[in-house]
Amino acid sequence: MIDPVIFSFKLFNLQIDLTWYGLIVMSSVLIGGWLAEREVRRRGENSEALIDAMVWAVVAGILGARLWYVMNAIIGGNRSYIEDPVSIIRPPIAGLHIFGGLLFGAIVLIIYLKKNGYDTWLFLDSVAPVALIGQAIGRLGNFINQELYGPPTTLPWGISIPADHRLIQFADLAKYPVETTRFHPTFAYEMILNVLAYLFIIWYSRQNDEELKPGAVFSLWLIFAGFNRTVIEFFRPDQPRLGDTFITTSMLIAFLMGVAGVVMFLVRNGRLQLSFAEGWEEEYFIKKVEKKPASLRARSGSAGPSLVSAGSEEDQEEPVVKRKLPARTKTPVKKTAVKKTTSTRKKPSK
Repeated sequence: MIDPVIFSFKLFNLQIDLTWYGLIVMSSVLIGGWLAEREVRRRGENSEALIDAMVWAVVAGILGARLWYVMNAIIGGNRSYIEDPVSIIRPPIAGLHIFGGLLFGAIVLIIYLKKNGYDTWLFLDSVAPVALIGQAIGRLGNFINQELYGPPTTLPWGISIPADHRLIQFADLAKYPVETTRFHPTFAYEMILNVLAYLFIIWYSRQNDEELKPGAVFSLWLIFAGFNRTVIEFFRPDQPRLGDTFITTSMLIAFLMGVAGVVMFLVRNGRLQLSFAEGWEEEYFIKKVEKKPASLRARSGSAGPSLVSAGSEEDQEEPVVKRKLPARTKTPVKKTAVKKTTSTRKKPSK
């Protein structure tokens, strides 16, 4: 078993631990962000916008993941967070739920994109499949923490769980001896399913690049992320259930995600007609911002490729230009300068 803590130190009276779980989660964010940035660029949009948005989305995602975990625990009968609310934020903070991270992160991402005039569907179609890879990488942390395992199994790939990491229903060592009892590696099942789902979505989207419409890739992510998790929940004895049923709260949410994805995919392919989706755009819109003339950029010390246009050099930036492009572009769209009227007056900023 790997020690979950890489190293520790004290800052005044506060114990600081650098854990493998935290390092793996942050690595998954960085790798996922890199893959998503490449996909945004492939679709012809400014990938720097995604990097700026991720600063806020990641913070919101971590907050949402923690709050969802706490609410899920309370639903399952854990009253410790009610009796001691400070424990929600008191280090060491243990327990994050992927659904909360996805929900809060997506809300902040959408707000940022709309506020800055970017096409929301273009970014969601680029980011959503990558979330599967990020989640798969994060599951390695569950292995190190010896958590998210399933019920006992005799299958050859079953894993051993130490007594101090056992769920209460498996704590009876006379019934479940440490030496001979093995458990389903549920985290590994989810990791494998997510990687396969990501590869399929990427393959399918490339094969049908000319036919797919905005939101289609996102709907595929909903289908696979939802139904994959629904299946995994059958192997999760640690999740709170709804009454005396076998249905867990996460299973219900995941199943609804999958159903929503199926409906969305059918609508996007014209197989289902819904009134609220009648105005759904058929193509992406690419936001293009005109750069400063070269002389002004040199004067201000800014770097980057030059896009020189006619007109007064006092005009530092053109208004946002929206161009309707084909939904899928094989190569990045070439940025073109926008013709300006020659005027000596300084244009008001918009």
